Amino acid sequence: MIRMLLVILLTVLGGAPAEAESEFSPSSVAKGVFLVASPSLNDPNFRETVVLVIEHGAEGTLGLILNRATSMLLSEALPGIAALDGTTHRLFAGGPVQSSVMLLLSRLKDPDPDMRAVFDSVYVGGTPKVLEQILTKAAPSDRFRAFAGYAGWGPGQLGHEMLQGAWAVLAPESQLFETDPSTLWADSLARLQAPRVISN
Repeated sequence: MIRMLLVILLTVLGGAPAEAESEFSPSSVAKGVFLVASPSLNDPNFRETVVLVIEHGAEGTLGLILNRATSMLLSEALPGIAALDGTTHRLFAGGPVQSSVMLLLSRLKDPDPDMRAVFDSVYVGGTPKVLEQILTKAAPSDRFRAFAGYAGWGPGQLGHEMLQGAWAVLAPESQLFETDPSTLWADSLARLQAPRVISN
């Protein structure tokens, strides 16, 4: 049985996010946007994915793949949290980096002080205690997903991939936690309006 701890990424990436100019420009990348993989992107780590950027700056970019639910129930990954018993919450594969690390992404009215804002009322980070509080005392609008691992790009790497046509950028979706992960990539492609449609 896999045992993982919910942690907060300790690396703070510097630099202010650039203002969005185009869905296909590296300068449009900022914390909180969605990266939509091109249909031509064949890297098995990112094929047909949508990535939420959780940090972006001069030192690189970090993100969470939003649409890769695993077959593992969260109650199996975190057997010590009694509130998960009998629930159907699934663990998501957040990316190929540090897959033994678990990150909590939540939409909360009252976040823990140590959690970091991503966009609107969506936060990353937390502890098993925070997750238990969400499960037992959540307000109706509170939602969460747990991710094993994350995606990471070094300085300039994501911009280079964008210039090659690997990614497009979309504004964050307010209904993130209500969206079906299995259709998120196709729905995101549909949001990329013609004639600037993502390349095949």
